[in-house]
Amino acid sequence: MNAVLVSLTLALSLATGQFAPQQAASDPLAPAQEARVQQLAKKLRCAVCQGLSVADSPSSMARAQLDKVRELVSDGKTDTEIVDYFVARYGEWVLLEPRAEGFNWFVWLGPVALVLGGLFVILKQRQPLPEGAAPAEAAPVPSPSTPAPSTDEADPYLQAVRRELER
Repeated sequence: MNAVLVSLTLALSLATGQFAPQQAASDPLAPAQEARVQQLAKKLRCAVCQGLSVADSPSSMARAQLDKVRELVSDGKTDTEIVDYFVARYGEWVLLEPRAEGFNWFVWLGPVALVLGGLFVILKQRQPLPEGAAPAEAAPVPSPSTPAPSTDEADPYLQAVRRELER
């Protein structure tokens, strides 16, 4: 029984990639350049992760992307050129923050438009008070000993319920 559990654990560990070999990272650059590398890596999405930046991801693919950013920074590329390099290879999906241009304006302005539309609908649904009418005050709560007003005498549903209860 123990051998089965051990082999099952080992198989699951290997299947999840827990023991996958990691790519050796390149050497860090000068502090100013390394800060720029980290800043750029926080803007780029890891190609295999669920919404993590290259700087935050532990995957080997993210390490490879970070090494590529380091290489491009050491080659003297600008931030725009480095971002364009990754966009050319992975598409705009690689950007954690989409560019505010073209169709992407809907992504940026959509939530604002929805909130404004909701406020408009709420304001349109409000009923204005008639001229000279005061706002309604809370009605007094009847005490348990006081019988409720008999406005339900004309209600056919309540009459039918009462007939059923009397049977």
